Amino acid sequence: MPAIAPSYFLDPGVLAETLDSMRAGAPLVQCLTNAVVTNFTANVLLAAGASAAMVDFPGESGDFAALASSVLVNLGTPGSEQRASMREAVAAATAAHTPWVLDPVAIGALRIRTSLAHEFAAASPTVIRGNPSEILVLAGSGGGGRGVESTDSVTAAAHAARQLALRTGAVVAVSGPTDLITDGRRSVHVHGGSPMLTRITGGGCALGAICAAFLPAHPDPLVATVSAHAFYSAAATRAEAMSLGPGSFAPAFLDALHLLSPEQLRATAVLS
Repeated sequence: MPAIAPSYFLDPGVLAETLDSMRAGAPLVQCLTNAVVTNFTANVLLAAGASAAMVDFPGESGDFAALASSVLVNLGTPGSEQRASMREAVAAATAAHTPWVLDPVAIGALRIRTSLAHEFAAASPTVIRGNPSEILVLAGSGGGGRGVESTDSVTAAAHAARQLALRTGAVVAVSGPTDLITDGRRSVHVHGGSPMLTRITGGGCALGAICAAFLPAHPDPLVATVSAHAFYSAAATRAEAMSLGPGSFAPAFLDALHLLSPEQLRATAVLS
């Protein structure tokens, strides 16, 4: 097995350049995501500087995946029609070399989505993003959390994340108070963010969409994914400082995503 580096130094200036590149490219992100978060996800992408397309209809999703800049496959509400659309999109994205993100929402005890997550993980996603419990299940090392909530820590999932990355070839991003991003050989921790993201609907799901938006902006998926997490965390930190609670946090977060400059990201990002 290849050696696994415990950490990887990434200059914050690269994060700033990747954010600037993302906004200049205005990527079109196809979102096959859950019904609870579609509006918030679209607004997050628009605020960040990307575009969103919620094309998840069988017969269209594959065609669109071949044209999109990137694709998000989020398993939050995997009805039969959406499952067919996801399979179309994954096949088309793979054939067209379109980067795509797998978000294995709430897998573990729920049989259909767990099986689907394993199927898609074997289809060479560019990035797998989830909470620690979801990543542990996908790596074959855990039973899942409490619905969409993790009952495991990022530290507990670190080894499983690295093994999952090596097995699938994907960059694996584990979300928590401190995020871990790894390709199995290099690992980066992203600090910051806000617990308010867990008090609004779609905080984690929209992060998957932001990861997809950043993928076309840098040729190294690890760098793109770290940049996405650092950007998201920095915006959340700013939004929390301007809000009183979840109700005011959500619009403040959209504003922060829109207003955060590459220079501010370079100055405030904390990596280890």
